[in-house]
Amino acid sequence: MRRWSDAKNTPNNGKYFPIFAISILNRRLSRRRERHQKRYDFFQLRYDARGRRGFTTLQKCVAAIRLMAMGESPDAMDDYMRMSERTKPSLHDLQELYAAHEERHRFPGIIGSIDCTHWKWKNCPVAWKGQYASGHHVSPSLVLEVVASQDLWILHAFFGVADSNNDVDTLDQLSIFDNLLNGNAANAPFTVNENEYKYGYYLTDGIYPQYSTFVKTFRHLVEERDKFFKRRQEGPRKDVERAFGVLKAKWHIVEHAARPLDLETLRYIMYAYIIMHNMVVEDKGRNIAHYIPTDPRHVQFQPRTTEYLHRVVDIQDANKHRQLRDHLADYIFYGNNNDNE
Repeated sequence: MRRWSDAKNTPNNGKYFPIFAISILNRRLSRRRERHQKRYDFFQLRYDARGRRGFTTLQKCVAAIRLMAMGESPDAMDDYMRMSERTKPSLHDLQELYAAHEERHRFPGIIGSIDCTHWKWKNCPVAWKGQYASGHHVSPSLVLEVVASQDLWILHAFFGVADSNNDVDTLDQLSIFDNLLNGNAANAPFTVNENEYKYGYYLTDGIYPQYSTFVKTFRHLVEERDKFFKRRQEGPRKDVERAFGVLKAKWHIVEHAARPLDLETLRYIMYAYIIMHNMVVEDKGRNIAHYIPTDPRHVQFQPRTTEYLHRVVDIQDANKHRQLRDHLADYIFYGNNNDNE
């Protein structure tokens, strides 16, 4: 960074930065650097007390991306980037996800798949090491639980839970159902075998509870239909695993143990990676939905009210979970005989 400043603030210099990389960076960042410059003080061009020009917006964006992609220490770059954003799919977005997932996976009503991964915490405070370590991971680590769709877009993310918690404990702290319970989420019903369901669902592994919005495989595989359903369910459930792989491959720092001491700083860093990951998916034109807030504001239900509690019972209904799984198994097995091996 300092060498760029000494070289008349021109990163387009073969000695300090390859010329071919400038065209790539300009194409990727030109649409967003002006927005960052207006929104974040860090990206604004400044002058010091001597009137000497500081780093440009492009230089700071490059430094932030290089820090995340190459896994370099923040001290080596002398800067870092903080971003925070939440994505809430609209009714149109959910319908697009339904159509794309059914065309690709033959599962009607899928929103995405949900799972967890871990990020080692190298400089975890000594007093917290017992809390942030587990039998599976000796070193302290933090849990990241996300929902990803087939295009690898991360729709929801929750990060910062101690590694001593399993997937179910992490789910209890997750805010994935808050919008649905409060009435802020769009109702997007779907039909399977002439049966209508009010909410979409997520594909999960066996450790998750039997919620009406989760679809797991059968525990005891007795019938051929159950075995076929298990094979077909495990395929789209790997979408979230693919998203984890791409996230770690693109931002190498996630592959290594986290260095910061402050937990809030780690949250900023992880959410910044996720936002940048979605930006890359969008720039490449691979996103299924566009996540443009066009729906009107929905009625909010306060906690402990009758409607709120009714929705809680509806989501946690194990009978509806088994009913939906049976309907999906019949739809996939009997409706796709040509794919049955």
